[in-house]
Amino acid sequence: MFFKEVEENTELLELRKDSLSAERLLPSVPTQKTFDYILVGHKGHDDLDPKSQRQSDFIQQLKKKNISVTTIIHDDKVFYGLRAPKETFEDYQYLLKVSDSCNWRGDVRGEIPQATRIRIVYFILHHTRLDSGEDLNDLLKDNVFETLFCLHERKKQKELRKKWARWSAAFTPQPVMDIQSYFGEKVALYYLWLGWYTTLLAPAAALGVVVFLYGLAFFNSSPLINEVCQSNITMCPRCDNRCKAWELSDTCSYAKVSLLFDNEGTVAFAMFMAIWATLFLELWKRHRARHVSKWNVYDWCEEEEELIMDIVNDKNCTPRQFTHSYYRSTLVLILVTVMLMVIIGIAHALVVFRVVAAPLISECKWEFLEAYANPVAVMLGAVLHYVTIQIMTRVNRWVSLKLCSIEKLNTTAAKERSFTVKMFTFQFFTLFSSLFYVAFFLGRINGHPGNYVRLAGFRLEECHPSGCLTDLFIQMAVIMLLKQTLNNIFEFTVPWLKNCVRKNAAKKLERKCGYCYRKACRDEQGRIEPCDICKVRDWLRNYHLGNTDSFSLFNEFLEMVIQFSFTTIFVAAFPLAPLLALFNNILEIRLDAIKMVDLERRMVPRKTNDIGVWTKVLEAIGVLAVIANGLVIGVTSDFIPRLVYRYHYGPCATGASHTDCMEGYIDDTLATANVTHKHQEGFNVTSCRYRDYRSEDYSLTSQFWLVLAMRFGFVILFEHVVVICKFVAAWFVPNTPLKVKNERLRDKLDRLKKELSEIKRAKSTDV
Repeated sequence: MFFKEVEENTELLELRKDSLSAERLLPSVPTQKTFDYILVGHKGHDDLDPKSQRQSDFIQQLKKKNISVTTIIHDDKVFYGLRAPKETFEDYQYLLKVSDSCNWRGDVRGEIPQATRIRIVYFILHHTRLDSGEDLNDLLKDNVFETLFCLHERKKQKELRKKWARWSAAFTPQPVMDIQSYFGEKVALYYLWLGWYTTLLAPAAALGVVVFLYGLAFFNSSPLINEVCQSNITMCPRCDNRCKAWELSDTCSYAKVSLLFDNEGTVAFAMFMAIWATLFLELWKRHRARHVSKWNVYDWCEEEEELIMDIVNDKNCTPRQFTHSYYRSTLVLILVTVMLMVIIGIAHALVVFRVVAAPLISECKWEFLEAYANPVAVMLGAVLHYVTIQIMTRVNRWVSLKLCSIEKLNTTAAKERSFTVKMFTFQFFTLFSSLFYVAFFLGRINGHPGNYVRLAGFRLEECHPSGCLTDLFIQMAVIMLLKQTLNNIFEFTVPWLKNCVRKNAAKKLERKCGYCYRKACRDEQGRIEPCDICKVRDWLRNYHLGNTDSFSLFNEFLEMVIQFSFTTIFVAAFPLAPLLALFNNILEIRLDAIKMVDLERRMVPRKTNDIGVWTKVLEAIGVLAVIANGLVIGVTSDFIPRLVYRYHYGPCATGASHTDCMEGYIDDTLATANVTHKHQEGFNVTSCRYRDYRSEDYSLTSQFWLVLAMRFGFVILFEHVVVICKFVAAWFVPNTPLKVKNERLRDKLDRLKKELSEIKRAKSTDV
């Protein structure tokens, strides 16, 4: 048995050596540089098979455009290797040269870059139609063709793996120029933006940690915590039926957590993050300008690029006219509104879950769950919210695509912008509807003893006497941790598992190919003639990789922009959000790089000079962050009530200097309820307390109106001050560096002089 295993292993080793040596000897084996695209279809039973006939018709249409096609049949699949003629790219270069954007020099450097070839051939493939009017997308939907993909360039792929797609490069600068030449400007700008965002998260994360440590420093000495932990206050039941009155001191731990994230440092941090968001965008515009100027796409125009592609594909093409339909726009607006109402309705369902879960948990026999019923309900609600997000993400994508098809936009760029805005809007409402409820409605519309507001027969939730901000913190922490952690696991694990399957298939093919080299591929003189297996080996290596499409990069952008929203909009409730985002992004860059270089098919290189509509989305988030953080501090936080108490109702306001200014604050925020009321039957106490500013007859006190006025006054002042700071910061930082502007002026001048000299030279030649 032992000798048999040794013999088998020796034979496999010889086969591999023969395979490698034969690969070096092959003079004309097609490599990834030979073909621009690979189209894969199923092998038909005969020529009369309808799918086989449609395959042949499509290939004939490509041949009419002078695209060379190499057909290889392997097992039950047909592989078509496609290569466009040199004239196609010469036309593209010339049209770029005479266009208004005039970025042709970026492509004229001797040989046509493979990224440019792939982009043009991709456009031709998707704009080639059969006589029946069907295009490639229709054929893919009908399973006439299985898939199509471009090939990785082994040499450049290895270089990117060495410089970028490995964990040891986590703290080294990204090779943006190499990424741009291989994956195109669109992918390069995404990683450039993500790297810039991650870099600027470092000061925000550091300050967030300082704010957290500030709360931790006064953790044990705070009179508010001592007042909760050492109190003998009896609180009113949280529900009507079996809930009992509870002691405020039972929630000592909850009060400590509340003060960690609800302190004076939170206000300064929220203002900093609002200004940080503006500076981040303004500095990003400068950073982007430097790189797109190097890539010579600063003046690039999407619309003009698409027109050039149309001419390259079909010399007799006609421009697609701009159209606008008020009927379609109205229909889309109505459907978007309906979809948003559905999403908000789901958020209401989550609220109902929390309202129902809290009293049910409080009835539990376990003492721990009974004491922390509300926090446990909030945590369960956050987990359920995450599950809802995963389901609604797929629904939102389907609805957004349908709405874009109703609009019938004329260009691919316009469709992408429309889809991005709709998808982000739906995702934003899906993720933040529940958070907005927790931030601005929880504990403020629940009523009072004798007149509680009810939902589905249950009383609405109440805030803890130490504040409402902890509920928002718990909700955000659970969603951010779950979303970022699980998303990274699934995004990387699925392509990794597929890669394992690919490697097994590649090993089997390599063994077969090695046998082929040794015996079947040699002629009478012993020379090697490559067989179809040898040619298709590299195609199969790419075929078994994870699929990529136009959504691949969009999904990455959407994930990061949603994270940016979490980091800025409710940062007042969760100062550690920038730190979590920083750690996540350091991992995200490497995970995405490894996935894109090694585990997935090569993404189609796309030309662009900006991150597109995402810039407008980020600007809108920055404005919303100012409003939301002002409301969180002014309305959700207890910052304003504490200030009012300190300077108007507390011991220091009355001249008692021997005590802490905040002593007695918790007791001041609690109203007293008479337990003999009909809704309070079964109590074994004579009175209980609840959080509100009300007198014994449940009427609002003057302190309530003073606090309310101060809350809204602070919100208005905060927003105006921060907005002014944002405008000053945006004005102070120019979008384009002076060096880039001057270089562009010199380049334009040189180009114009060169054009003039060429014209004069041509005239002198004619004479």
